[in-house]
Amino acid sequence: MAADDTNHQMWEKLGIDLAKHDQLLGVLPTIYKQVYVDSQQNRPKGMGFFEFVIGDVHGIRIKELVQAKADGKMIVGTFCLYVPDEIIVALDGVSIGLCGGTNFSNYAIEGVLPTNTCALIKSALGFGFGKICPYYAIADILVGETTCDGKKKAWEVLAKNKAVYVMETPQLKGRTQARTHFIDELKALVKQLEDVSGKRLTAEKLRDAMEKISKKRAQLRRVYETRKANPPPISGKDSLLVSQIAFYDDPDRQIEMVGKLADECEERVGKGEGVVPKDTKRILLSGTPQAVPNWKLHDIVETSGGVIVCEETCTGTRYFESTYELKGDTVDELLERIADRYLGINCACFSPNTARTDDIVRLAREYNVDGVLLYTLSFCDPYQYEAVSLENDLKKAGIKVLSINTDYASEDAGQIKTRVEAFLETLQ
Repeated sequence: MAADDTNHQMWEKLGIDLAKHDQLLGVLPTIYKQVYVDSQQNRPKGMGFFEFVIGDVHGIRIKELVQAKADGKMIVGTFCLYVPDEIIVALDGVSIGLCGGTNFSNYAIEGVLPTNTCALIKSALGFGFGKICPYYAIADILVGETTCDGKKKAWEVLAKNKAVYVMETPQLKGRTQARTHFIDELKALVKQLEDVSGKRLTAEKLRDAMEKISKKRAQLRRVYETRKANPPPISGKDSLLVSQIAFYDDPDRQIEMVGKLADECEERVGKGEGVVPKDTKRILLSGTPQAVPNWKLHDIVETSGGVIVCEETCTGTRYFESTYELKGDTVDELLERIADRYLGINCACFSPNTARTDDIVRLAREYNVDGVLLYTLSFCDPYQYEAVSLENDLKKAGIKVLSINTDYASEDAGQIKTRVEAFLETLQ
């Protein structure tokens, strides 16, 4: 039987709307070719693996999840970095990131969500309600969090057709009671996932999971370190794709394959080999996360004469920069380590969040950038508020800034390209 027929049978068993799903998969290869293949040269050979993964985005990995579920593993869908992968993996579960990066699914939430909802929430819920995403369909439970008001209400809507558990994340930073509360929330999450998985968390399993996830993040960090070179050995688009795939691929495979890519990038740096000419204008992108297939801004910058060398986003440095020591003899001690690590992520959901300004200035220096692109999704209040203050702070620090507010639609791509081209001219 042809692989496509096998996949269709699998998707049908998962309750997927095959007609809409086929429409989506019919469009993605064209978009990928335009963004990744036609506009790039001299890409690292290691990108072949990631190109294969995205080319079969709902195929092999879904088959693996079907088998994992048959083997008794718990499948957990998440929407945010603040839901610790370590806990899920330690309970013999699989963590799958479910954020959406396209407006294709918006039709499914008409009359369900208000029109002035951020694109990420619309996309994520649309994929679920429209029965388009097999990752969503196969999950045993979805874990939401309270990082913004839109998400808080979205989980209520989502719970109408899927099992949802909401973990409360603190809104204030630097308070002892906030840390204590987050630790208590992690313990409650453990209890919930123990009930779902039928397994019990032990210190040994949690420590092993922490070590594995730390290795996975370390390999991503290695790739990013090579982007500090002039010229960078890998494009911003390819780096973004690697980070996006990390949210749903097998951690052990990621450790191996991202590690191989990092080896190659380090070799390319040693040879002075890059994907763009030396002294191409270097851009740091900061703002909201970019889920598959949200490649719009990276593509615009890198087809306008610039190169993105760093992302201060949840699909960038926030994913791997915060670390912890693998110390602790009990589950409670290890959970404290995990809590401190996640509270070290400087998301716009926090107040005050001045450390994010510090992060951007530091990264701008480390990556020797010529300018910063502040990216916010329309109707994302936390990041829009911060974009205003960040622009002022960065200008005071002598860093040139361009703010872009957009969504997943392509209609404004021409206008944004004009603005980006003009910005790059100012960096001459």
